[in-house]
Amino acid sequence: MNQFDTSLSRRGFLGAVGALGGALALAACGGKSTPPGAAGATGSAAGGASYSGPAVKLAFWNGWTGADGDFAKKMVDEFNKANPNVQVQMNVFQWADFFQKLPAAVQSGNGPDVSVMHIDDIPTQAAQQVIVPIDAIASALNLSASQFAPAVWNGGMYQNKRYGIPIDVHNLGLYYNQDLFDKAGISAPPTNESEYMDALDKLKSKGIQGSWVSPFQFTGGFMFQSLLWQYGGDLYNNDNTQATWDSDAGVKALTWMTNLVKQGYSPANVGQDADYIALKNSKNAMNWQGIWQVNDVANLKSPKIAMAPLPKIGSQGGVWGNSHQFVLPRNGSNDQHKQDAARYFIHWFTQHEAEWAQSAKVPAETSLQQSPEFTKLTALKPFAEEVPDVHFPPAVAGIGDATGKLYDALQAAVLGKSDPASALHSSAKTATGILAANKKKYG
Repeated sequence: MNQFDTSLSRRGFLGAVGALGGALALAACGGKSTPPGAAGATGSAAGGASYSGPAVKLAFWNGWTGADGDFAKKMVDEFNKANPNVQVQMNVFQWADFFQKLPAAVQSGNGPDVSVMHIDDIPTQAAQQVIVPIDAIASALNLSASQFAPAVWNGGMYQNKRYGIPIDVHNLGLYYNQDLFDKAGISAPPTNESEYMDALDKLKSKGIQGSWVSPFQFTGGFMFQSLLWQYGGDLYNNDNTQATWDSDAGVKALTWMTNLVKQGYSPANVGQDADYIALKNSKNAMNWQGIWQVNDVANLKSPKIAMAPLPKIGSQGGVWGNSHQFVLPRNGSNDQHKQDAARYFIHWFTQHEAEWAQSAKVPAETSLQQSPEFTKLTALKPFAEEVPDVHFPPAVAGIGDATGKLYDALQAAVLGKSDPASALHSSAKTATGILAANKKKYG
């Protein structure tokens, strides 16, 4: 059995993003009123460092439909055996279905006792009162900012309250075809722009288009964001009232990507996932790809594909990433024992982050990234090295609505339908209007 399990499927992630609007509509049906019997994050043992109450059953919802779901089930089984008084039943949905069902279930008072979501989902669900603050858990577990990379820790916050307890990081890295590198005489994966372009020229001399550019969110959108940060830019301004990806840094980033196409290092029209498929078929040599493909690569007999940190094309580090975080739905239960048990389950799972890393994720807590349990997972080492440079979306409700306009601009530019500057300016203007509308909508 392979040591890794699939982390985040592309289609599952896209489903979550696509379902966001529908989820908000469902959650908004009841306005901002509190569901009958809704419980907050207080109580006799609100922190969850231990549980000594009577036997309870907990509903645990998540969107881990891939092999990571199988691994989560294994961990839940371990928890149930070790804690006979707390029996957790895991319900798995496609992320799209998850964000349809969760708000409606919470509004009716039938929500799960504990759940998991990505950090960019947290602000919107918090604004809709689908989930509740869990500062007490972080305090009881003695969690603090010093234990995490800033982006990981801050990702669970919304309006100065903590709604998420981080358990992992999944980010972008450089996948490269070692067989093609050997053919072209490339001794090591590139670490900067000069080395990257030199590698591309060597590959081109052998008839290989070495860095295919995806016009889609997966993974071209994540590549653009990484480059944007590397050039010193950001998606939004400091108070998140304006989209700023049309800055000089953004234009440089998208121009760099489109030049790969113009200069023949990439085909002109790369289909969804074709960049990664071509890597495995030895048609593409380098792919900016997510950690969720580690398992797939490990199962390949040929060609040999290895991973490395993203090259720094700009003057500083910058890597797209995301994080799974535990949340507590406003489930409508007045059973304090179930509330306490749910908090204890979160505590137990966070204590087993190094085990969870075997599902091809980086532990959220920095110290666990140096643990023997994690360091033996050598394929994940490049991704762990990048964590200090990982950026996450800002904690703003409805932010996905605005960022989606960026992906429209990316596609137009990469496919040659618009120049980078025009595409970015137009999309940023539209996104800024969405930010203003969302501020009125969510407060």
